[in-house]
Amino acid sequence: MGGVMKPVFVINGFLESGKTEFIKFTLQQDYFRTKGVTLLLLCEEGENEYDEDLLKRTNTVVERIEKKEDFIGSKLIELEKKHKPERILIEYNGMWPMANLKFPWHWKLNQQITIINAATWPMFYNNMRSMIGDMVRKSELIIFNRCDGIKELASYKRNMRALNRDAEIIFEDKNGEVTATMEEELPFDVSADTIELTDKTYGIWFFDMLDTPDRYENKTVKFLAHVAKPKEFHPGCFVPGRHAMTCCAEDIAFLGFVAKYGNAQKIDDGKWYNVTATVKHEFWADYKGVGPVLYIADITSADAPAEEIINLV
Repeated sequence: MGGVMKPVFVINGFLESGKTEFIKFTLQQDYFRTKGVTLLLLCEEGENEYDEDLLKRTNTVVERIEKKEDFIGSKLIELEKKHKPERILIEYNGMWPMANLKFPWHWKLNQQITIINAATWPMFYNNMRSMIGDMVRKSELIIFNRCDGIKELASYKRNMRALNRDAEIIFEDKNGEVTATMEEELPFDVSADTIELTDKTYGIWFFDMLDTPDRYENKTVKFLAHVAKPKEFHPGCFVPGRHAMTCCAEDIAFLGFVAKYGNAQKIDDGKWYNVTATVKHEFWADYKGVGPVLYIADITSADAPAEEIINLV
């Protein structure tokens, strides 16, 4: 091994989501070619199998790990010594906890990709959200396939944004072609002088702001907010937002954008306010680039709502 770090690529998703087809396609692409051996670890049995000719052409060897209890460092080291791979590719079992995905110290995770069957997404999202959250939390790329005829793709994207804000999300049809940008009818009037948000629409607005920032530039928004004032913030700034349940009761996130206000020192941390602000997009260090900044036009004290945590279903 000589102390050389071994790159690892993890492809996860539920059974029959299309993981095998994705891996077979990727192995044949020029950008993924390598001279050395690729060790492919299969952690579940799907309908599709790997063709021996493909494995030979791509210098890929397959090993199966059928039980999650067997996915341990000693077993992985044993397989590495056996095949001396240049890299490791893992088709991970979607029903196994991601916490089980532990590598030898010299194996380095290069990329994690989640594959999702769009046709079954609503069922899994509504019934197994905490498991999906665990699956996608560290994924850099999330691919929804089999999107043909599905009209709710924009809401699928919003659902996924709630679980992972940073991943690239791609939608593909049965031919593997990326579909056109999805548009959906929003539950508020973007052309109104003031966009008024409710408990049910705040989350939709928040994630749509991330995906289509130009839509809201110089727009005025009004919403009930819980205020956070991080100690390291500039004294003229704070963050109005809402706490939201992303995948389960134990996984609650604060959804808010930085706000600038001349009298920010009069705003109390942890209190509730009715906020009216104009949306701008500009550089902010915590965003590590350009992002939404709310310029406060009006802010008044408010009572806490009956339900302080919004649901992102």
